[in-house]
Amino acid sequence: MSERKEICTPNAPTPAGPYSQGIMADQFVFVAGQRPQDPVTGEIKKDIKEQTKQVIENIKAILKESNCTLNDVVRTTVYLSDIKYFDEMNSVYQEMFSRPFPARTTMGVQLRGIDVEIDVIAWKK
Repeated sequence: MSERKEICTPNAPTPAGPYSQGIMADQFVFVAGQRPQDPVTGEIKKDIKEQTKQVIENIKAILKESNCTLNDVVRTTVYLSDIKYFDEMNSVYQEMFSRPFPARTTMGVQLRGIDVEIDVIAWKK
């Protein structure tokens, strides 16, 4: 029988709509797209590298609530407000994730007031 459990932490931004920060289903953890917002101050930095780092820190906080780490991430989707940010985002991403890197899709999309958003799927061993 599969179990489905909400993941919620004050160490990541509160959802801005009717969705969960994350959901654990059996051995998988699905983390909703995270904004580059500091969960304490609400601040959003202007620099794409700082935004990418904050997004991944928010993801780490949600994963921690389910006893996972970035090393458990098997899939990511990266959304960029402009594909021109790819190299800068990628340099931070490469520093924060380790080999073997998760499978990833990166796309340019319209985002409101931010330059990067990332969602992930982790496999809880």
